[in-house]
Amino acid sequence: MAERDTSMPDFVVIGAMKCATSSLHDQLDRQDGISMSDPKEPNYFSDGPNFAKGIDWYRSLFSSMPIGDLKGESSTHLTKYPVHPDAAERMHESLPNAKLLYVMRDPIKRLVSQYIHEWSQSTISGDINQAIREHARLISYSSYAMQLDKYTRFYSRGQILPVFFERLMSEPQAEFERICRFVGFDGTPVWEIEAQAQNASGQRQRRSAGLNSVLGIPVVQRLRRTLLPEGLRDRIKSRWTMKERPKLNAESLEYLYGELDPDMKLLGEMLGRTISCEHFADSVTAGSSPEWTNVEARQ
Repeated sequence: MAERDTSMPDFVVIGAMKCATSSLHDQLDRQDGISMSDPKEPNYFSDGPNFAKGIDWYRSLFSSMPIGDLKGESSTHLTKYPVHPDAAERMHESLPNAKLLYVMRDPIKRLVSQYIHEWSQSTISGDINQAIREHARLISYSSYAMQLDKYTRFYSRGQILPVFFERLMSEPQAEFERICRFVGFDGTPVWEIEAQAQNASGQRQRRSAGLNSVLGIPVVQRLRRTLLPEGLRDRIKSRWTMKERPKLNAESLEYLYGELDPDMKLLGEMLGRTISCEHFADSVTAGSSPEWTNVEARQ
């Protein structure tokens, strides 16, 4: 067994996007004996500009953590293939012995949450029923078997823990104990319900990057409060707010089932259960926690 490098992370939460990875990151960081990166998402192995900063920059994110602590980070960009095609290989070159946590969620609900997030960031516009055909990443990031395949080419299945959002939310303590055992934590983990992050994507304000930067300037914030009556501020804000959760029509759902169900079938074969978009929640919450049907040893 390779000697542990205490200056690098022992485990990485690799995604998926909009699957409570922020809540999981926070809960892990609350345990005595576990330290999590700040920022939560270094996106070092995925994003070209961050990767160009070099391994010493990445290592510095963990340098102030106690040597004896288990160390981790959470970068959802790691499972955003094909937008970030080199993430798995890059990570394996630097972290060949790391444990990986992959959190999955009902693929349709995850997609809708991503759409809301990207709408609020002005990276997607238009109706969701149009967007699913124009922005392939909405579907790609819900294609969990495809995303996992990029990592099983480099890591053994025994190094990757499949986690389902639905189980984590319905049985947080039991699932959290399972996660902590997997990463090698020998303490007594506690999932703090009162600290659990709430999903705030139901109503999002839409802002451009430029607008965010301007509104973040303290003097601008003071002028807005001083010069604009509260009623007028509320009316302006309402123009940027998604007031109702977007709805997929029947045609769009049929299209998404056709696109995603082959991937769900492969995922089910990996985990020894029948999984489909329509019955995803029932499939992943029934019975025991997900386990690989074949865990190979890889040197």
